[in-house]
Amino acid sequence: MLITGGGTGIGLATAIEVGALGARVAICGRRAEPLEQAAAHLSGAGVEVFHQCCDIRDPESVAALVTALLTRFGGIDVLVNNAGGQFPTAAEALTPKGFEAVVRNNLLGTWNMTHAVATAAFIPRRTGRIVNIIAQIARGFPGMVHTGAARAGVENMTRTLAVEWAVHGIRVNAVAPGVIESTGTQRYPREILEVARLSTPLKRLGSPREVAHLIAYLSSRFADFVTGQTFYIDGGQSLWGDQWQIPDDVPTRPPYPKNG
Repeated sequence: MLITGGGTGIGLATAIEVGALGARVAICGRRAEPLEQAAAHLSGAGVEVFHQCCDIRDPESVAALVTALLTRFGGIDVLVNNAGGQFPTAAEALTPKGFEAVVRNNLLGTWNMTHAVATAAFIPRRTGRIVNIIAQIARGFPGMVHTGAARAGVENMTRTLAVEWAVHGIRVNAVAPGVIESTGTQRYPREILEVARLSTPLKRLGSPREVAHLIAYLSSRFADFVTGQTFYIDGGQSLWGDQWQIPDDVPTRPPYPKNG
């Protein structure tokens, strides 16, 4: 199993989960230090692990990783597209550069890795599983328009590839976590996380391990008849509650031009 962003958070929790079940694990990410620490932890637990730095935004870096992994393990059975990143911001404060950076990472990077692994490993063997980690975007993503747009693109990619690549025996699914208390959310202001907790019916944040359980299922033979689906794991937040406050002074009608 190849897990992008496997050095921390949901990626590391998934590596630990599937490693305990006997899988050989490959993890990648941009930063060497967390990858080395994660690999040491996994190896100490008896997991056969491969790790290599990779920038998923760079096709050449992705190709080098896939080649090295095929040389090491001889094949790839599962790809978990977990790598990504974003930051909370109001849409009007978001610069074009900031929007582009998040879309390049979360959408283009996911495609780069997906296409490289599929063409080099899955399609030739006519088997494979892809699990795309997106976000809770059921009602849009106010406060994170950049990643909402990118994750919606990945969700559509998931459905499209599930149809196109069914002929190759490839299953493609997505997991949409709500707010997960992990290294990724440690940078967020505590007040934002508290609002998220209060807007979740189960009144708590999720854990990386809980998401890893679902990823492990979708990576297994138990999910042989599942493809093209998005699984929400958000404590019910997509059904109820609002994280974005709308003031009372919303215009009741749009202004009309004087000569309109």
